[in-house]
Amino acid sequence: MTASTTTPRAVGRPHRPTGPRWAAGSRWTSRGAVHGILLLAALYSVLPLVWLATSATKSVGDFSTSSAFEFADWNLWNNLRDLFTREDGVFLDWIRNSVLYAGAGAFLGALICTACGYAIAKLDFPGRRALFAVTLAGVLVPPTALALPLYLLASQLHVVNTFWAVFIPLLTNPFGVYLARTFAEASVPDEVLEASRLDGAGELRTFVRIALPVMLPGFVTILLFQFVSIWNNFFLPLVMLTDPKLFPMTLGIYQWGTRAPQFPDYNPLVITGSLLAVVPLIVAFIVLQRQWRSGLSAGSVK
Repeated sequence: MTASTTTPRAVGRPHRPTGPRWAAGSRWTSRGAVHGILLLAALYSVLPLVWLATSATKSVGDFSTSSAFEFADWNLWNNLRDLFTREDGVFLDWIRNSVLYAGAGAFLGALICTACGYAIAKLDFPGRRALFAVTLAGVLVPPTALALPLYLLASQLHVVNTFWAVFIPLLTNPFGVYLARTFAEASVPDEVLEASRLDGAGELRTFVRIALPVMLPGFVTILLFQFVSIWNNFFLPLVMLTDPKLFPMTLGIYQWGTRAPQFPDYNPLVITGSLLAVVPLIVAFIVLQRQWRSGLSAGSVK
């Protein structure tokens, strides 16, 4: 007679089925949940754009007679004509200002952030760690908290209600400096920099000819962050500017939106202008997607 070697099951512990069938079911369940969450997130992001595109094709009367996602009578061309001719074509000035603020500001700001991040990562100078600590502290400060000090500083310099009152503060970005430092540490070898210095190149030439091409994905990533931030910037122009000729599109469309409750004919202009304001952001991400995706991957690995 032999003793049984079967181990009794633990009391109170649920039995979990094992084997390929249970593993496959669990995998499909988790994948379906992830896909469902991603689908909800995609709808949350896309539906406002769909509503914006359909509403831009409506006239004033169509807003009360048609559904939210209906194209109605396709009044888009009339809305565009009214948009560019209302108030002596001031919307063209807003487009020009937004391009100058966001285009030039993003390029110069990304270049400054890249140079600062490279210097903190690769140059040895007194106070380097303290400077980086201050930069990290600057990331935690919300931009709205800086609006009043910037206004007081601009008032002291007598540049309030000018182009420079909005443009100059946009050139600094602590988060861009942090990203640039991360990219410089990850992608720029110290041996290459030493070889460049031994060949007689100065620090500026070493940065422009050696470091900047290597850091190009990071530069493009910072540029896109800067472009989106400046393009959508609203509070700083609101504080600094009173001349409608200097408004960016965000502030100009907001001013028209405040008139819409009393003058309903501004509703199609506000929606059509908002649709046009989204287009440059989409184009920028599509054109530069390869660079900024590789830049984000490099930064995440570091």
